[in-house]
Amino acid sequence: MVSGPGADGDRPEAAALVALERAVEEALARLRDASERAAVAEARTDELQRIVERVTGDSGEARRLVDTLGSLEEENAELRRRIEEGRAGVERLLAKIRFLEDQR
Repeated sequence: MVSGPGADGDRPEAAALVALERAVEEALARLRDASERAAVAEARTDELQRIVERVTGDSGEARRLVDTLGSLEEENAELRRRIEEGRAGVERLLAKIRFLEDQR
């Protein structure tokens, strides 16, 4: 990593390299997190299917229920993502409104 006094201001390439390194580190951390969450979700799905199969006595029905639950969880995650995007959009609009009000 590039360091030193004024390294970012003296050389735009150094600042770009630092920003790129940070972005790559963040992407790798997100990938590790997603991989861990996927493994946990897979284990939960397998356990849930076994439980549902014991309750219903039908492996086909258990699979359908687990698949439905998985679909609903995915839909819920998508809705949460869209809500966050909406909030971000509202925050941008509020920032623009505040800026315009300050310009008066």
